[in-house]
Amino acid sequence: MTDPVAQLRRIRVWLIFFIVCLVLSGLTAFPLVTELDWLARVLRSSPLPDVLPGLMEWIERCREGLAATDAKYPFVLYGTDWLAFAHLVIAVAFYGPYRDPVRNIWVVEFGMIACAGIVPLALICGPIRGIPFGWSLIDISFGVFGVIPLAVVRRKIKRLEALTAPVTVRGPALAALK
Repeated sequence: MTDPVAQLRRIRVWLIFFIVCLVLSGLTAFPLVTELDWLARVLRSSPLPDVLPGLMEWIERCREGLAATDAKYPFVLYGTDWLAFAHLVIAVAFYGPYRDPVRNIWVVEFGMIACAGIVPLALICGPIRGIPFGWSLIDISFGVFGVIPLAVVRRKIKRLEALTAPVTVRGPALAALK
């Protein structure tokens, strides 16, 4: 593709997709107790508890733990409020590459590094916190799926940079132009 305007448009579409995913991920971290109550009710009325009893037990354990924490120590859930806020703030940071992708490619690369950091975090902290390995794999998938649009965006930004870079002439070629 040789059209910088079309390339910029594609970059912005991918960035909007990523920003929307970050915002949705952040917003869902606020009502965790309500969400887990709803999820447990839905799953109980499905065939899932018979098919995957371990998953249902884990969902119930998380729901009970959050409900008990919320009832007795609601301030602990303030940490997940900050998690939600962090997602929202990071989403705002991606407005920089939306405005000027070439100049702000570092934000995209930062996002890619953060996605990669999910893997060791889940593999180290998951077992320490008693998280089942399968759930850690789900957490890791957020990093894997998050890096895909960012890698696409980075590649497109590099193409845009090449398309819009000023041409400099040096050496003998410069003398031939004079």
